[in-house]
Amino acid sequence: MRTRSSSRLLVLLLAACTVLLGLAGPAGAAGYRYWSFWESDGKGWTYATQGPATARPGDGDVNGYRFAVSADSQDAQRPRRAPDFAAICASTPAKDGTKRVGVVIDPGTAADAPEGSGQPPAPRAACARVRADATAAEALAEVAKPLRYDNHALLCGISGYPRTGCGEQVAATPGGPSPTGSPSPPPAPHPVMDLEPGPSAGVVTGVAAVVVLGAAGVWQARRRRR
Repeated sequence: MRTRSSSRLLVLLLAACTVLLGLAGPAGAAGYRYWSFWESDGKGWTYATQGPATARPGDGDVNGYRFAVSADSQDAQRPRRAPDFAAICASTPAKDGTKRVGVVIDPGTAADAPEGSGQPPAPRAACARVRADATAAEALAEVAKPLRYDNHALLCGISGYPRTGCGEQVAATPGGPSPTGSPSPPPAPHPVMDLEPGPSAGVVTGVAAVVVLGAAGVWQARRRRR
C-alpha cells in the first residue's frame, strides 16, 4: 500500500513540475527589445538606476540611450560612442540659469532592429541646453524629437526610431538577435525605462518546485500518522 502511495506521489510531483516549467516562460526567450538608459561615470557608461523621467543630470553630465535586445541590465549593450562631454558640447557655451547635458543616441544594429524597420540610423550625439532643474527626459526631448511613449510612459521611440513596437519580448532564433553584449554593472533596482521583466524561468521554476516538494512532504507525513 505504501509503495502504491509513493508511486502516486511521484506522479503528482512530476505532473506539477511539468506544469510549472510550462508557466515559467516561453522557451528560448532572448529578452526584450527596448531603449536602455545610461549615465556617464566620468570614464565610461554605467547602467542607470532610475528612469530618465526622474533622473536629473547636472551641468557637464552625459546621458546615453541604446536600442537593443537584452534580458536585463547584466547583459545590456552600452552606447557605442564614448560619453565625452567636452567633445559633444564644445560649441554650446554655458549660460546662466541653464545646464548643458550631453546626449548620446545609439539605435543599435540591424540584428536588434524590429522586423520591417530597415537599417537603424547611425549613432549620434547632441548637446542639450535646458533649465537647471530639467530631467534627463527633458534633455532628450530637446535634441531628439519626436519621442514616442506608450500608455505606461515607457519610452518606445527616439527621433522616430523605431516606428512601431515597444519593449516586446523576443524569442531566440538561430541567427537572430542575441542579448549578449558588453558586461555592465549589477542589475538596477528597476530595469531602465520602467520596463520590468518578471523573474527568470529558472527562479520561478526553482521556487515553485520547493513549494511543491514541501507540500508533498507534509502530505506524506500526515498519511504516516494515520
